[in-house]
Amino acid sequence: MDIIEKCDCTTIHEDTVKKVKNSMPDEDCLYNLAETFKILSDNTRIKILYALLNSDMCVCDISALLNMTQSAISHQLRVLKQARLVKYRREGKSVYYSLDDEHIKSIFDQALIHINEK
Repeated sequence: MDIIEKCDCTTIHEDTVKKVKNSMPDEDCLYNLAETFKILSDNTRIKILYALLNSDMCVCDISALLNMTQSAISHQLRVLKQARLVKYRREGKSVYYSLDDEHIKSIFDQALIHINEK
């Protein structure tokens, strides 16, 4: 088990604290960031996002890929859409889902790079 190192210093580095405090986003922004990470913490939603990294897909395709019901996939897509992580487009009777924008791909790519560095 790793031991967490504790600082024995009792001096507060005022310049550092002030600099970080001034750059800290407001509470609403930090709350929204935490909520986004909560949404990303679900294994099924991660699988859906990974699939959409590779191709736009309809609910039927995602359902077949993940061996889950269309209802379960639709529920997860609704959560992802509300969080602005995915978007959809209609083509005739089909609805195709994709990542909302390049930021989502970048977040995903950076996380994969981080975990694969070890």
